[in-house]
Amino acid sequence: MATTEDGPRLDATGAWREELYGATPERQGELFSTISGLENDPLYTPDHVDVDYDRDLGYPGVYPYTRGVYPSMYRGRLWTMRQFAGFGTAGETNERFRYLLEHGQTGLSTAFDMPSLMGYDSDHPRSLGEVGREGVAIDSLADMETLFDGIPLGEVSTSMTINSAAAMLLAFYICVGEQQGVSRDQLRGTIQTDILKEYIAQKEWIFPPEPSMRLVVDMIEFCSQELPRWHPVSISGYHIREAGSNAVQELAFTLANGFAYVDACIERGLDVDDFAPRLSFFFNAHLDFFEEIAKYRAARRIWARELRDRYGAKNPRSWLMRFHTQTAGVSLTAQQPEVNIVRTALEALAAVLGGTQSLHTNSFDEALALPTEDAVRLALRTQQVIAHETGVASTIDPLGGSYYLEDLTNRLEAGAYEYFDRIERLGGVVPAIKENFFQREIADASFRYQSEVEAGQRVVVGVNRYEMDEDHDLELLRIDPALERKQIERVQALRGRRDSGAVEAALAKLKEASLRDGVNLMPLIVDASRAYTTMGEMCDALRETWGVWRETPVF
Repeated sequence: MATTEDGPRLDATGAWREELYGATPERQGELFSTISGLENDPLYTPDHVDVDYDRDLGYPGVYPYTRGVYPSMYRGRLWTMRQFAGFGTAGETNERFRYLLEHGQTGLSTAFDMPSLMGYDSDHPRSLGEVGREGVAIDSLADMETLFDGIPLGEVSTSMTINSAAAMLLAFYICVGEQQGVSRDQLRGTIQTDILKEYIAQKEWIFPPEPSMRLVVDMIEFCSQELPRWHPVSISGYHIREAGSNAVQELAFTLANGFAYVDACIERGLDVDDFAPRLSFFFNAHLDFFEEIAKYRAARRIWARELRDRYGAKNPRSWLMRFHTQTAGVSLTAQQPEVNIVRTALEALAAVLGGTQSLHTNSFDEALALPTEDAVRLALRTQQVIAHETGVASTIDPLGGSYYLEDLTNRLEAGAYEYFDRIERLGGVVPAIKENFFQREIADASFRYQSEVEAGQRVVVGVNRYEMDEDHDLELLRIDPALERKQIERVQALRGRRDSGAVEAALAKLKEASLRDGVNLMPLIVDASRAYTTMGEMCDALRETWGVWRETPVF
């Protein structure tokens, strides 16, 4: 080993690692691997990076879009800042919407209560005690009218997080647009719709996979023809991650679901370039900072390659992966909840450095309750500080070219393709769901992570290190139990004043069409919505013809 005036000069990384780094003891008892279990070397050099710039990176707005989907990225336009809002009745949530818009939010993001997610009206026996608790209760077009009262749908972008009953919520939204004089081709936003991830992770399904997939394709086909600015499905890795998956699994399972939707649409006879440009994605932003950034970059590259080469998409817009990101709810702790502000800021920063198109930042009190207005405002201010005060939006993909980041991006991509091969050998996503493949993989990953936390190998501040005995009282949002009775009375009054004959006729047409292949159900659902048929009534009609799904438990 040669020496210079500045100290030892090493001829190779191996010599440095053996002679200098090896002489310095590492911290004991903690893991240096990523949350996904990818091992990290102590130092990354050009020797780690197998990257062809034009093939693997390129430029923003140019295939393979690793560095961003738009040429100017945030120098041209900042990401859309969304805050998830929804509680109680439509009236209360409308007030929260107005509050957020007044404080600088640029898009609305709607959370629905559990009965709505499961396709039950508020007065259904199974809805008891859940109405308006974890989101807004929406039973009919009348509720949607109240939810967006005074909010011009032609000027805002709206995201709606609902899946099994997504078709009904979209129909309600279309009808409100009609009432406001906003044509369908001017409506902007996203509805989640991603039923495959429900079977894999979130467990809020109604119908079996096959008819559920039919309804998803109906929505994609309908929107490609009628709502050209609307994203009919947001393919979601967020809930897969919240269920306990690691970053490699989130990446792989989300993209596999996306490919399954593309396959189903092509089987319907749709041209890939007619619908692929309106597909969108939804990812988690967890705490393993560099792994998360690499995950987003790998996702863009994989999607572009597969849409171009496997599916033969000709339109470059079909190759673009646009995605929304939400900071990790599962990372929030009830212990020392103010520390969640720090966690959320770092997760949001990773999403921005990874090139997200829109972002939701969780409120620090969400491990305890629905967020207060003050907590929501602070979460929104977190994004605004990142956007305007940190400088990270001043240049595109500022971490691109990092030896570590590029190597990590490659390894995450390779891990995703290994999962694609396993899923293909099982016959595809739906057969793999029925075999409980995804569920077992997530359960195993969750168990490994929790074991590492309990062993102290992964430190969670305030939970397994730096604990405090005293509790801090926080002002929490409490949902008035009287709101449930108010909502029940509202839906029952609606049934008393609407044209019951029109409702019965609409439901009969919907049931009859659901038994016939080749009929797109969306126009019938819009007609039923316009007659003030409730969401529960429409879902019950489809339960009669399609049945319901029962999962085999995984232990």
